[in-house]
Amino acid sequence: MPFTVAINLVVFAGLIIFLARLRGPTFTLSKQILAGLLAGVVFGLGLQFVYSDSPESISGTLEWTNVIGSSYVNLLRMIIMPLVLIMMIAAVVRMREVAALGKIGGSVLGILLGTTVIAALVGIFVTNGFGLTADGITQGARELARADVLAARYESMANLGLADMLVRFVPSNIFEDLTGARPTSIIAVVVFGILFGIAALAVAKEDPEKGEAIAGFIESAQAIIMKLVHLVMALTPYGILALITKVIAGSNGADILNLITFVAASYIAIVIMFGVHALLLALAGVDVVDYFKKVWPVLTFAFTSRSSAATIPLNVETQVEALNVPTSIANLSATFGATIGQNGCAGIYPAMLAVMIAPTMGVDPMSLSFITGLVAIVAISSFGVAGVGGGATFAAFIVLPAMGFPVTVAALLISIEPLIDMARTALNVNGAMTAGLLTGRMLRTIPDSPTDDSRQSALG
Repeated sequence: MPFTVAINLVVFAGLIIFLARLRGPTFTLSKQILAGLLAGVVFGLGLQFVYSDSPESISGTLEWTNVIGSSYVNLLRMIIMPLVLIMMIAAVVRMREVAALGKIGGSVLGILLGTTVIAALVGIFVTNGFGLTADGITQGARELARADVLAARYESMANLGLADMLVRFVPSNIFEDLTGARPTSIIAVVVFGILFGIAALAVAKEDPEKGEAIAGFIESAQAIIMKLVHLVMALTPYGILALITKVIAGSNGADILNLITFVAASYIAIVIMFGVHALLLALAGVDVVDYFKKVWPVLTFAFTSRSSAATIPLNVETQVEALNVPTSIANLSATFGATIGQNGCAGIYPAMLAVMIAPTMGVDPMSLSFITGLVAIVAISSFGVAGVGGGATFAAFIVLPAMGFPVTVAALLISIEPLIDMARTALNVNGAMTAGLLTGRMLRTIPDSPTDDSRQSALG
């Protein structure tokens, strides 16, 4: 191991020890996560500055720090499928009536899809406002290599129409989907969990004694899963430290400068959508400032992990304990929001790419027919977008071919993808929490005033 790499790892280990010593009743998990985020930014920038002429030192360091980051992400992936399955079953069983499931699920889906349509419109008008086109993006060697990979992946999906995508939402082998083998595995598990819950309700209605046993089993299983979730989430500050270090130190500054206009436009569109969420919450009588204070740890985690699915545990816990959203609604909104109607990945991103490509294809990106068609396709394609890093690319694979556009332009943005994807993921998760909170308000299951402080989340 090179001496410089060894020194860097000693510093990294020191940062981990520092974060470990911050743990305590007065330093909540949210503060620890923020400390890990800041430490990762500083450490990543330090690596960029000190080893600007020695990229092998940076790559050697990241190879070892990524052991922490990758292991943490693997643990998150480990709990996602069991968590989604148990939460869906528990959500349905708690409702007692299938009619309640339809009302809550319909409300959550309506809000998610409605905000995704708004996100697509925001992406369209922001891109046009900045005058962005695909012609203005520099095609470097890495980008062209990535284009070849994306083209190969596209060929495997080119024959999948909307009907084929809908069929993929229905599980044929639940054990395969529990491994996350397909891009639509999460929503397939959601479907299975809902059907399993409906069957459990039917059994409980026929035999109340068995119904009590089923409810007790589901409650115990959920308690075990949530305890496992808390064990994994306690490692979040260290995982965040490693993940953000990789993002900062692994980014190419020159590439980011060349594409800074696209970065700026993307973040402006994302900020506008956060404003739309805030407006919807304000119209529902929610204290917006208090809301963002409570969800900040969740957004921070989503920002650094770049995974809507991995954020499900924090999402549910925060909705239930900090926002007083009923567990059944929180479960549905968090899991649906990880795969359906993602405002950032499935709304803003593919819409921006389509607008950028349109002029090169001889299409007026401001024509009513183009905007109407694009928004409709974005809304439909937002079903089943994978809730992990790269979901935006998957969304682009569906939207761009449906518009008759090539998909390789997504490869031209690979240099800055992590930088933008972090904010997109935070927006996705905020959209899910907004859907849960608004649904609770509309169905009058959430009190207008906060409950006692004892129900506040340990996240702070």
